[in-house]
Amino acid sequence: MITGKNYIGFSLSGNGKITYKTFNPETNRENPTIFIEATSEEIDKALQLATTAFPIYRNIPGKKRALFLNTIGDEILDLGDELIRTYMTESGLAEGRAKGERSRTIGQLRMFAGLIETDHWRQPKIDTAIPDRAPIPKPDLRQLLIPLGPVVVFGASNFPLAYSTAGGDTASALAAGCPVIVKSHPMHAGTGELVASAISKAAKDTGMPDGVFSNLNSGGIEVGQTLVKHPQVKAVGFTGSIRGGRALYDIAARRPEPIPVFAEMGSINPVIITLKALKGRAESIATTYSKSITLGTGQFCTNPGLILAIESTELTSFINDLGEKTIAIASQSMLHPNIHEAFENKGAEVIAQEGTTLVAQYNDETPNNYARAAIVTVSGTAFLNNSNLHQEVFGPFSMVVQCRDEAQLLKVISNLEGQLTGTIIAEQEDYKSLQPLIEKLQNRVGRIIINGVPTGVEVSDAMTHGGPYPASTDSRFTAVGNQAIKRWVRPFSYQDFPEELLPDILK
Repeated sequence: MITGKNYIGFSLSGNGKITYKTFNPETNRENPTIFIEATSEEIDKALQLATTAFPIYRNIPGKKRALFLNTIGDEILDLGDELIRTYMTESGLAEGRAKGERSRTIGQLRMFAGLIETDHWRQPKIDTAIPDRAPIPKPDLRQLLIPLGPVVVFGASNFPLAYSTAGGDTASALAAGCPVIVKSHPMHAGTGELVASAISKAAKDTGMPDGVFSNLNSGGIEVGQTLVKHPQVKAVGFTGSIRGGRALYDIAARRPEPIPVFAEMGSINPVIITLKALKGRAESIATTYSKSITLGTGQFCTNPGLILAIESTELTSFINDLGEKTIAIASQSMLHPNIHEAFENKGAEVIAQEGTTLVAQYNDETPNNYARAAIVTVSGTAFLNNSNLHQEVFGPFSMVVQCRDEAQLLKVISNLEGQLTGTIIAEQEDYKSLQPLIEKLQNRVGRIIINGVPTGVEVSDAMTHGGPYPASTDSRFTAVGNQAIKRWVRPFSYQDFPEELLPDILK
């Protein structure tokens, strides 16, 4: 049952006077539940509990923390149809998407549970002493990863489950031994509270300390700012806009004790298509990419917003075909009126730029909050001379850049901001000449895909979901996959410790 209150550790609390409601973009109406924004006192209470819980929780054996994560997954599944209905009414997304995202969320929890069954993920290193080494004896040094402390996680608008309350940031931080305080996203606060209830129940049932998890409501930015400034917070996880992520990053950097903000932000995910690929399978590529551009109404961080190729008659035909195929796909609801408005405004701004040609735009009548997909094209010179064309249009929108030659194409890539992904569509006979392109892309992206689409992020040990700024605030880390746990730990060395004082894995 959704109460509209905050989870402060194991307790429900609703002492504040600021309230708000979520919104159903399909019906274009507010949902009925009233949510109560967390007060500064409730924020302090959540952090006090988390700080008290930390020394207990960090020392709970990995197998018991794994049981906690697996139990969260079980409890989320037990929420049943209520969770799916709430997800749909708060996001406008379909039932299949809701169930798929629920499965991914539970899968991530189970993946991290499996990772921490043993302590090998903590990367133990043993460098034994050489007391008779000349001219200076060598000390005994042993190292492993230790958790940072309480972590604040910001729910994401476009993934109410997989990147939110019990999503990858929360799952990896809990796996690392860090208590988590979630700043619930206001667009899906009901979904967030239901998942928070599952986490709280799992924590109690598996003997976790009170304060290992809290969920705070917020209709604006004040609660998030207060959390990042709070001296007891040791790290932040964020998925969202460049503006929002950068604001949190700057707040964290100005603290007396600066803390890391691991923000995954904007990306237009360049796709490069070779001439041989266009000659051999242009129609197939256009079909595949029209579906990728419109998947989830274009509201994925890996949406292919930029396509690059060298000028040719084949490219001209491809652009027209891509436009026709894209607008032939039925329009869908966006997540919220604000997101729809931003999409319309940003798309119009790009289309109005000098040198931009609108290839195709969905022009059938649509309900409120439904996106009108669009394909535009520009020359390589126009793109290089106008940084406004480099910005993400969050939604079903893609720009095709027609480069003069290979040198200009490589220059365009070099001048891109940091991206999550880059994709190369090529034929086998192209492979021997791709290395310069791969190296240029490597400097700009976190992951390169060959002959695929960027939409769809596999949750695995080898996945990198991050990239140079502004794709993320620290390109050394990933927000998806096993390695995401490394954001919430730091290396720690024991020097000349007696055996009995060492952690078991370092003995």
